[in-house]
Amino acid sequence: MGFGFQPEASSGCLLFSLLWQPEGSSAGAGPFPLVRRSGGRREETRMLAPTPELRPLHAAEKSRLILVSNRGPVEHWFDDSQRIRRREAAGGVASALGAVAKRSPVTWLAAAASEADKAVAILGGKVRIASDSELRLLELPPAAYEHFYQSFCNPILWFVQHSLGHLLDRRDLASEALASWHAGYLPVNRRFAEAAIEEIPGDGSSAQVMLHDYHLYLAPRFIRASRPQAALQHFVHIPWPAPSDWRHLPSFLVRRLCGAMLANDSIVFQTEAFVENFMATCDAYLGGRAVVRERYGSIQFLGHTAHVTSNPVSVDVDELKALRSTPQWQEYRRALTAPPGVKTIVRVDRLDPSKNVERGFEAFELLLKRNPGLRGRVRFLAFLVPSRCGVPEYASYAKRVFDRVNAINAVYGNPEWTPVTLFYEHNRTQALAGLSLYDVLLVNSLADGMNLVSKEGPVVNANDGVLVLSEAAGSFEELRHGAIAIDPYDVGGTADALRAALSMEPVERRIRQQALRDAICAHQITDWLRQQLKDLSIAEHMKRFASEASA
Repeated sequence: MGFGFQPEASSGCLLFSLLWQPEGSSAGAGPFPLVRRSGGRREETRMLAPTPELRPLHAAEKSRLILVSNRGPVEHWFDDSQRIRRREAAGGVASALGAVAKRSPVTWLAAAASEADKAVAILGGKVRIASDSELRLLELPPAAYEHFYQSFCNPILWFVQHSLGHLLDRRDLASEALASWHAGYLPVNRRFAEAAIEEIPGDGSSAQVMLHDYHLYLAPRFIRASRPQAALQHFVHIPWPAPSDWRHLPSFLVRRLCGAMLANDSIVFQTEAFVENFMATCDAYLGGRAVVRERYGSIQFLGHTAHVTSNPVSVDVDELKALRSTPQWQEYRRALTAPPGVKTIVRVDRLDPSKNVERGFEAFELLLKRNPGLRGRVRFLAFLVPSRCGVPEYASYAKRVFDRVNAINAVYGNPEWTPVTLFYEHNRTQALAGLSLYDVLLVNSLADGMNLVSKEGPVVNANDGVLVLSEAAGSFEELRHGAIAIDPYDVGGTADALRAALSMEPVERRIRQQALRDAICAHQITDWLRQQLKDLSIAEHMKRFASEASA
């Protein structure tokens, strides 16, 4: 069977509904660095749940980690009986941070995004998300959050940081950025900071605060002003581009972003390349006011030293392996299994321009055009998650992707074979079951902080599948030796890589698959978390030592 798409207008957002079609139908450096560097490379020195349980707000607990992110680990919604239900949130950030809450006592602060989230926030309690962890949802002014999320964060900041600023279709980008900054990004960051401050006792000397991603670059400066002794860490999940990419924004805003981030004790990126880009950006935009010491991985600004390092986020291998034995997984796997003699290409992504989905389908179309013998013998399963459909650039991109899929199926398909089957929904178990079946996994993102799919795939795959991986994905640093590398802008080269992967000998497939698994198992989510907490503990102890020495 195949899938077609029908646009629907809903609250100004272009939605696409899946329609089933029967077969055959038409369609200062500090005392020491946190990491050492050698040759430019990093060296270690080291589905539904019941209505959520609410707990009264209470004073901050001394031993708890305070985690701050725009999105929480769960999202709430109303069922047909208007009862509040919840499910795991989509996305790599939510997935990675959810693992943190399961392994360490956490008070998690996040925005109330859905109407059900807001109802939970109004109740004024904390939601238990693990045995020793809880979530506090913040109700934010709708107008401010709209400017914050739908304008400044997405698409402006997201596109700039993915080196896609040239795709922003704005008549006056600078004016829009300034307006959304003052009306949204600044006040929302201040509110997040205030919530964090409420959880931190005294001067913060016993507090550890872990902030996440591009939504909250300003919050550390506000927290530092109120709780000067708090240990602050910021983990940036998305790429940090070269200084030249920031030209799309007014330089005043870039200076404020960099300066606020430098209020952290440690700033952690996914790759060493992003570390170098951040240090270069601070050097370019903060000038002589910031002392950038690349050798020590530190930047001194306004009398405070921030250490800058990399620590790639990863996956929970044991959790992924455990999923394979669940009945739901097995059911999806049976339904998705290819007919005898048919090979499978898979991709799993949010439908985001940075994921380069359209070029991926163009490469598959070129593969079929160049290799007529593959028609009827290879299929493409695409598991795409709806993303930011209220942003014009996303809505228009989604339409182009769906048009491309329908065109490929119309030209090359027949009653017995549909070239592309596309699933447009948030269904993690189904997507992971699909990953277990691939002969080729395509990850051709234009820019990615990490791309956890490229790590999940080799863990769950049972076919000695081949990873075709963009050189622009953050995971490429770790997985390059087991993957086929591609330039994400080169459609012809991607088609060639798909052909090479499909025809690869079993021995080489097995060797590459093992290399990928070894790299992934060598640095799992527990290793990432251990290093993050270690950096926070170092910052806390150094502050305590400095305070005692000056007393």
